[in-house]
Amino acid sequence: MTSVAGADEDGDRRNVSDVVGVLVLGACAAWSLITAAAHDGRPEGVLLALLAVAAGYAAGRISGALLPVAAPCAAALTGLGLTVGLPRLVPGPEIVGPLGHAGATAALTTLATGAACCAAWSTGSPGLRALLRLLAAGIAVASAALGSVSGLITCTAVLLCSLAAGRMRHRGAGIAGLALAATAVTGLTWAVAANAVPEGLAGTLRGRLTPHRIDLWHDALRLAREDTALGVGPGRFGELSTTAAQSLQPDGKPHSAPLQMAAEQGVTGVLLLAAAFCWLLYALWRSPRATPVVLTAGAALTALAAIAAVGNALSFTMVSVGVGFLAGLATAHPLTDGPAGR
Repeated sequence: MTSVAGADEDGDRRNVSDVVGVLVLGACAAWSLITAAAHDGRPEGVLLALLAVAAGYAAGRISGALLPVAAPCAAALTGLGLTVGLPRLVPGPEIVGPLGHAGATAALTTLATGAACCAAWSTGSPGLRALLRLLAAGIAVASAALGSVSGLITCTAVLLCSLAAGRMRHRGAGIAGLALAATAVTGLTWAVAANAVPEGLAGTLRGRLTPHRIDLWHDALRLAREDTALGVGPGRFGELSTTAAQSLQPDGKPHSAPLQMAAEQGVTGVLLLAAAFCWLLYALWRSPRATPVVLTAGAALTALAAIAAVGNALSFTMVSVGVGFLAGLATAHPLTDGPAGR
């Protein structure tokens, strides 16, 4: 009777988190269409990103249930292969301005590191676990070799958080800490855009983030203030931003996901973006997987949220698929008995 009751409870938790996810993603899609209709915007990019997350999540749930160790291992190798194999993801002289591809490099290697660490916690073999952690460390080194310092930092942070997750008995405190970290990075980004940070810190950040990026943030905040309710419409930032128009190679993005949502979809868009991230953390909290797996995936997704707050990573479809896939892996219920299913 106890096992039946436990199985029913796990099923109820998964159903609740799935329903919440459907509602949040559906609301994001609907709001992008509403704001696009109001200002003649182009919602295709937002809809494609939402579709990519949903497809990746479904694939992660299925493969994580069937192959709880092999699936995340394959995902880690795939992420590393995509980063190395696609030259446009590597930062180079021709894209020093916006640094969008550098953000994608950091995002993919971060997700790959998280997948490798999840695979390590999912296996019961000490030798295989050590090899998978070496793979995660190798991905961090590869990120540095590709010239992505931010990728090295986030990959190392995910690896260290994964090691620390094995000592945590309760996942709730860890999930709350991850939410707080994501909020702090987003708040700092917003403060920089509003010129609300001390002068010394502002000078340091301006040197590291580049004046061009911060000027894009200023434009995004200005556009958000002009129409707080609806924004200027999806895909219209590049048309209305003076900084983007003066760029040698403009991509029409402010290189900050929260500020882009504020400029193009208003305050509701920002709240929906926050709701999507909170749904991922909620799904992890209610996941039947072991706590180290859950917190490792949460650390990788939080690191990605930090990258997206100061970069353009979410504009790459493969990154959106990777976000959904890693979340699906960490919330799947393995069909095999073993460490991953306990």
